[in-house]
Amino acid sequence: MSKLAALKVDQLVERFADIAVKQGRAANHLDNRTYNRLYAQMMEVANELKQRAGDQRRALMVLYEHPQAEVRMMAAYMTLAIAYQSAREVLQLIVDRKEFPQALTAGMSLDSLDRGTYKPT
Repeated sequence: MSKLAALKVDQLVERFADIAVKQGRAANHLDNRTYNRLYAQMMEVANELKQRAGDQRRALMVLYEHPQAEVRMMAAYMTLAIAYQSAREVLQLIVDRKEFPQALTAGMSLDSLDRGTYKPT
């Protein structure tokens, strides 16, 4: 049993948020190495939620209201496949509020969704 498999869903959501907060700091400092390492950790958490009965990524939707844009953006990305409209609205709000640097990434993601070059899974 992996370390993540032993955690409850709410613990995984908390871990996801903690990782995203650190990612936000790395993004603000243009620290790509740290950002990428944290992204890999975040994907492990998201994949653990996805493989649980009923696809528990939906639990990440509580993070749509998080005060930090990076947390909201990453939660939206990870839930696009299961809550498309809600997740898209979160990304659009980040763009509309001009919450940089996340607004740039969220805007490019919305463009990719609109063009059909990005298909959430």
